[in-house]
Amino acid sequence: MHTMTPSRPYLMRALNEWILENDCTPYVLVDASLPGVHVPEDYVNNGQIVLNITPSAVQNLYIGDEGLSFSARFGGVPIELFVPMVAILAIYAKENGQGMVFGNEAGAPDPNQPPEPPRKKKQADSGEKSNTSNNSRPMLKVVK
Repeated sequence: MHTMTPSRPYLMRALNEWILENDCTPYVLVDASLPGVHVPEDYVNNGQIVLNITPSAVQNLYIGDEGLSFSARFGGVPIELFVPMVAILAIYAKENGQGMVFGNEAGAPDPNQPPEPPRKKKQADSGEKSNTSNNSRPMLKVVK
């Protein structure tokens, strides 16, 4: 069987673009408890943080295969953020909640071995939604 690369980065890029093209604000839900997540701890609630990644709120947004990175201000203080792709739980539009919640993906990186933050590049990225178990077909769920 041919092993494919994880689809989450591609879906993240596409959904971010789709949300922006519909004049909505892309929000990303992050599991801040995973290794390699670099976000402002003061804004983490119950192990999670919601990040606004609209172009007016961030600088140098890069959604790469390894993760999401950008610069932003929190409480007026500039910070460089990095979120490994496996720590992204969902991307959705603030205005209507439309988007995608991600499940575990076959071939995804191990969340216990985080990637290094990427070198600066300007680009947008994607995310993934599938649940797979041994010897079963992938399943999608409708998220409202």
